[in-house]
Amino acid sequence: MPAARYLNAMTAKSDKEILANSMYEDDPNGNSAPTTLDQESEQPAAGQLQEATTAGATTTAATSPRWGPQNKGAQELASLYSPGKRAQEIICVYTCIGLMIINFGLIVKHLRWERISVAFISALCGIITADFASGLVHWAADTWGSVDLPLIGKNFLRPFREHHLDPTSITRHDFIETNGDNFMNFGWIAYVFLCSIFVAMTNQIHKWSHTYWGLPRWVLLLQSCHIILPRKHHRIHHVAPHETYFCITTGWLNWPLEKLRFWSTFEFIIERFTGLKPRDDDLKWAKKLT
Repeated sequence: MPAARYLNAMTAKSDKEILANSMYEDDPNGNSAPTTLDQESEQPAAGQLQEATTAGATTTAATSPRWGPQNKGAQELASLYSPGKRAQEIICVYTCIGLMIINFGLIVKHLRWERISVAFISALCGIITADFASGLVHWAADTWGSVDLPLIGKNFLRPFREHHLDPTSITRHDFIETNGDNFMNFGWIAYVFLCSIFVAMTNQIHKWSHTYWGLPRWVLLLQSCHIILPRKHHRIHHVAPHETYFCITTGWLNWPLEKLRFWSTFEFIIERFTGLKPRDDDLKWAKKLT
């Protein structure tokens, strides 16, 4: 496959492109894409679905949801969540919380005010590392592998496939299911402490970015200040085929990584040496509409 495809694939998407393909504020699962846009507000016309032809010139009404709880693929993937997976998540959550409490106690005990600036910088670097780690794992799970792979397929790749077919399913998961895998991470000192907290809370932050009502005011404040992933920022990732803006902790690194064409270059190298197609399994599941 030509390298030019990858080098040009990550051009910035316009607001109109994002609006036409991603979830809408009044329709969390994005099944009401418009056939026409109000020129002033660019809001979707109620109850309509846009289905562009290859030329992008005509639209037709859709008879089945593009994604959501009614999507056949989403239902099949949700059914693969097993009791064994649940047990692993419970163990990870409670173990990680216990280690974090011990870690916090050690930090407080050994804190020296003359080195508070070092601790602050280390903590900030930990947050940035957590954001990059979220993007790296998210990109790898979205782009490579299959649900059919032993061990990691149903346990770790399945939620990523389900999320693209039913983006708001994460809001129906409890704290254990949402955060179990991420709580496997823990660490030491201020850098690793903040990194471990933000990595552990990545999917909770991700869940909040898909939650359209009932969020605490402090979460909305953190989103509005872009301390954690804002909802509008994350919409860019949910433009099919989900090829950009993978960092889902703070989202701070999404813009620079896209400008550097980091993910597309990585994908080109992997395809060149392995022959594996990016997002091949993800696209397979996306075809299961009904």
